[in-house]
Amino acid sequence: MRFLLTDEQREFARTLDGMLGASGTPAVVRAWAAGEQKPGRELWARVAAADVFALAVPERHRGMGSLPVELALSFVELGRHAVPGPLVETVAAAAFLERLGEEAGAGVWLPRIAAGDALVSLCAGTPYALDADAADAVLVVQGDTVRRADTHGPVQPSLDPARRLARPLGGTVLARGPAVTAAAAHAVDVARLATAAQSLGLGRALLAATVAHAERRTQFQVPIGSFQAVKHRLADTLIGLEFAQPLVYAAALALAAGAPSAGREVAAAKVAAGEAGYAAARTALQLHGALGYTEELDLSLWIRKARPLRDAWGTPADCRARVLAG
Repeated sequence: MRFLLTDEQREFARTLDGMLGASGTPAVVRAWAAGEQKPGRELWARVAAADVFALAVPERHRGMGSLPVELALSFVELGRHAVPGPLVETVAAAAFLERLGEEAGAGVWLPRIAAGDALVSLCAGTPYALDADAADAVLVVQGDTVRRADTHGPVQPSLDPARRLARPLGGTVLARGPAVTAAAAHAVDVARLATAAQSLGLGRALLAATVAHAERRTQFQVPIGSFQAVKHRLADTLIGLEFAQPLVYAAALALAAGAPSAGREVAAAKVAAGEAGYAAARTALQLHGALGYTEELDLSLWIRKARPLRDAWGTPADCRARVLAG
């Protein structure tokens, strides 16, 4: 398959990149990690104004329809700028509610998600919910049952301090049955696609920062980027990202078409992009001089996201098993 983005799609990505680049995201990430939500919610509103969340909401609920390719484009930029918050979980919740319908309150929550008025964390297949302390609602799927949590336990430490995890507690059962299971499976596919796109954007940001550093930093009176070992490391990182990108967009196309292979293609994209983003983080860490040095830089905010994103919504082993299961 040959797939090229349209001029409109490219312009949408450029516009979102420009907006996020002017938003001072490192300060927002640090505030979010400290539990200060106001800057993050202000940025969330700007992202919503760019119609990012509307891309996961059907038109009848004031969205733009389910547009996986545009959603993937958006999440590449969100990953590139390390935007914090339950971004993936909210669009996954939108996909879940769309499939489940009014039984789970779709008419109430979907317009709010599209407008950026609601942060919704979806918890499926894990005991912890992301940003439960900031979310307006936490939906918990267990087997064929979904409930809305009443509260949450203490926030747990994470490798990425901006990923604030807490165990959802209590709650009211909203729906039961096979429809819940089917809706949750679709939501997981959407979440994996968005996470893969985030990893791709994160990896590209890390590679760009590392290349710039290799051009500036000198050793033996020459830039370290002139050393063959450094060139090879950067080239390997670029190749990983270049191979992952078409898998991400092919998975988005399969999801948009409702293809029977969509789940497998999304899982394959998640493995490739997650591993490529993590490799970019390891390259950045090594060539910048290891964690003791990079912790002083904003770059550490990107480095510390790579591994949690690689494992979120399905570890590489889980996703490879999904591909092999057919």
